[in-house]
Amino acid sequence: MQKDKLERLASERSNPCVTISMNTHRNFSDNQKDIVEFQKLIKKANDNVVKEFGHFDIKNLLNKIENIQEQIDFNSLLDSLHILLSNTTTEIVKSSWPTRQNVVSVAENFVIKPLIKDFNRDEDYLIMVLSQSDVRLLHAINDRIVGEISDKDFPFDKNPHFLIDQDKAIDSKQIDNYIRDFFNNIDKALVKIQNKTDMNIVVICTESNWSQLMRVADKPSIYYGNVSLNFNNSNSLSLATESWKIVSEVKNEMRVKAIHEMKEAAGHGKVLTDLAEIFLAVQSGRGDLLITHEDYHQAVIMDDQSSFHLVKDVTLPGVIDDITSEMAWEVISKKGRAIFTNSEEFKSFGKIALKVRY
Repeated sequence: MQKDKLERLASERSNPCVTISMNTHRNFSDNQKDIVEFQKLIKKANDNVVKEFGHFDIKNLLNKIENIQEQIDFNSLLDSLHILLSNTTTEIVKSSWPTRQNVVSVAENFVIKPLIKDFNRDEDYLIMVLSQSDVRLLHAINDRIVGEISDKDFPFDKNPHFLIDQDKAIDSKQIDNYIRDFFNNIDKALVKIQNKTDMNIVVICTESNWSQLMRVADKPSIYYGNVSLNFNNSNSLSLATESWKIVSEVKNEMRVKAIHEMKEAAGHGKVLTDLAEIFLAVQSGRGDLLITHEDYHQAVIMDDQSSFHLVKDVTLPGVIDDITSEMAWEVISKKGRAIFTNSEEFKSFGKIALKVRY
């Protein structure tokens, strides 16, 4: 999910916002189970809207709830499904990640924690397939290719620097210069795209070509790494699968480093673990890194703009189903990081911890 769409959903307030989250199956044989469960949740959503917000104009929303199933292809689901409905919004999100449980929320705001988790887990990145005669740039999300980049730089149908006129190639040094120029041009084009999209790159090429590229790279940090495949015989699935292994390893290392970073910050007195203190720090823009346990959810009712009290009954008027998801989004929207984990190493902090900037 794109950050701007997540921001819009996080900021929406309506009477009411309906969020339906459920685990789903990729196997065709299990689709019927998904339909039955979905219909149960739809009925619950309808009943809760009528019960809790019947004094508002909900006719349009009830109509959306009744007809939303027609917009879902149950034969193409992934691991979870999230429906977000209000008078002005209809959003259907298929996720590659399971959700905590099948739930319905009817409140003044959407429950976006599963989407924030997806935002953190889903990785948009680029796969450059490089050979002597062809250079393609593919857009991937996790373990699947979703498109190909086509602009003035990509694709290269021919690599003119490898199609050297041997009569003009006086010596090996001249050939090396041609090859170096080629990789230099490729790198500059990739840096330009990375600056625009903020997507890093996995390169599919030989070890020799990878070495050549790294020698001229202006920003080596934009490259996740190299996969040595027979790119002439590799299909899109294998390209994405092998590339995702590299990206996953990098992301896992980043999560481990984040917990170590939190521990180091605690030694300098820059970590908060009290929920109310975290809320105030996040609101004021002090949040640099928020780490929350995967299973931690906390419903609250706001007393004013800066304080709240905890509740267990999520059906109470004005309740926010999960304040931690709102705080996570606040951190992200203010150029911080939010991570969800079930790591044993994080347990010393409790259920939630915030590293502050100052």
